[in-house]
Amino acid sequence: MFKDSEGPIESFDWGCFVINGEMHSAEGAGVGKDICIIDGIVTPWSARKGHLLKPKMVSSIIGSGIEILVIGNGVNGALKVPEKTSKAISEAGISELIIEKTPEACAAFNRLYREGESVAFLAHGTC
Repeated sequence: MFKDSEGPIESFDWGCFVINGEMHSAEGAGVGKDICIIDGIVTPWSARKGHLLKPKMVSSIIGSGIEILVIGNGVNGALKVPEKTSKAISEAGISELIIEKTPEACAAFNRLYREGESVAFLAHGTC
């Protein structure tokens, strides 16, 4: 689905990310299938529940000092981001929001990260 040997996200397939050589999957490896990356550190995105992104589900990003947030909304784009949530992200000082299906979001995050941008990543690893 997604491969990039330069990383930091090296690959992504349904429910499974390989980031800096470590697997994170729905089967319990690493931090799981829904991930958050801030300053190169991978943590579980445990706040994500259901398929409607609410402002409280992005609270881990607020106050982190990042300028760009990339959201992977699932393989099929099932995770919807309503205007209310986009507005909350903007009001928190995040100047750019990129929402893509998770494979494309992985590519966008990697590119921005390697360019030295202040970028964070939230991704839903399945539907």
